Amino acid sequence: MKIQVKRNFRRGFTLVELLVVVVIIAVLASIGFAVSLGALQRARMVTSLSSATNVANAVEAFYSEYNLLPAPVAGAPDEDNTPAYKTDASDGIDILEVLSRLEADNDDMQNERKINFLSLKEADKGNRDGIVFNSTGDAVTGLFDAWGQPFYMVIDYDYDGRLDFDVETTGYSYNVKLNNKHIAVYSLGADLPEDAERKHLVKTW
Repeated sequence: MKIQVKRNFRRGFTLVELLVVVVIIAVLASIGFAVSLGALQRARMVTSLSSATNVANAVEAFYSEYNLLPAPVAGAPDEDNTPAYKTDASDGIDILEVLSRLEADNDDMQNERKINFLSLKEADKGNRDGIVFNSTGDAVTGLFDAWGQPFYMVIDYDYDGRLDFDVETTGYSYNVKLNNKHIAVYSLGADLPEDAERKHLVKTW
């Protein structure tokens, strides 16, 4: 008598099926990466806008306290809104030091009561996201958005409550007109000046 032995054959995956699985995983991974990158960019926008708004509010608070707008050591310009002060250049840094009570102690002090109007995130060591101080903490060396770019400050030095200025980059240029504002603050956001796009602008208006 013959004994029949049943053999269970397990069918494996074909090469085509494996390739389909690999493609599906790759598509899902790319979608996940794009979503996480978009979320990171939005978080950086929020952080940068917070810094820009904080500077604008500090200038308005300074004006309420002194009935004066903070100016660089060299003085306010003769023409209104000219130039836009960069927060990594000397004139812009002068204004930040006035607002953060770190200006030089002399007869020409603007912030005589030494009030700290700024409440900004301090950049981590080696990272340019926030306000940066020197090694002793008694001087500002710059203020940067979440991409490490400086902010621009346009200030109403003729005190007419109106700002009229151009946002100019290599990538685009457009005119901004604002009423009832003493200051406008903006940064180029994720872009470098040579390939800036208007939709990435971080602005307080």
